[in-house]
Amino acid sequence: MRSRYLIDRSSRMLLLVCAFLSLVILAAIAVYIFRAALPAIREVGLWHFLFGEVWRPSDTPGEGRYGILPMIVGSVVVTAGALILAVPLGIGCAILLAEVAPQRVRQFLRPAVELLVGIPSVVYGLVGLVIVVPLVRRIEGPGLSVAAGIIVLAVMILPTIVSISEDSIRAVPKSHREGALALGATHWQTIWRVLLPGARSGIVASVVLAMGRAIGEAMAMIMVLGNAAVIPSSLFSPASTLAGTIAAEAPEASGVQRSALFAMSVVLFLLIIVINGVALIIMRRGSRAQGVC
Repeated sequence: MRSRYLIDRSSRMLLLVCAFLSLVILAAIAVYIFRAALPAIREVGLWHFLFGEVWRPSDTPGEGRYGILPMIVGSVVVTAGALILAVPLGIGCAILLAEVAPQRVRQFLRPAVELLVGIPSVVYGLVGLVIVVPLVRRIEGPGLSVAAGIIVLAVMILPTIVSISEDSIRAVPKSHREGALALGATHWQTIWRVLLPGARSGIVASVVLAMGRAIGEAMAMIMVLGNAAVIPSSLFSPASTLAGTIAAEAPEASGVQRSALFAMSVVLFLLIIVINGVALIIMRRGSRAQGVC
């Protein structure tokens, strides 16, 4: 008995140490990023940094222009477009897997969807560069554009929406489904009026988490967006994102430009924290509503 007690106490202490170290590492990263961003904010000014439309780094002090509004607009437009494409497809696929598809089809489709999560983003970018960009070029423009970025990003976030939405639909109590069918509702009426409302919090959380992944994607966006620091005027215009600009310029940056990239990281960091915080709040409310906790 004493040995079991010691093992339990040791395991608990080990887990507490791991959790504490994780928080310390996260806090250290945040402090370092914020400190590294201060020189650029002092030189450029917070207003001009956030709402300036010119990104023109220079090695000469005082001559560089560091406005990140084009990258903020590019990130928001590409993320919003990807969500518009991926959310209906993802929810439809989740309904198919949870309620409609036969067991054999489900056993094939579910692993295939999960496999998409593990594919590196550079592979998505390469496929987009070889297949999507030439297709967009046939319609209009150089091909490296917002439209290509939206299509590639929609495919990348699709597995997140499908997986979490399917789990949420399956988590709706069986009594709700049986009650609706007992009252004479058809299968589709039960899905539309009972299962989807019951799984609403999980579906919303899947969309928010997908949004977090989309806004932080860098490598694939570098390959298909064209990396132009301009506010896009149409779907066929080149653009750039916050994450893509950081990844593309960080290896050769120095001085104020390097600090400006850290300040850009702070903006991205805060955006992702807000998005993940919203997702956690929605998931907790959904769990309480369903009586899980």
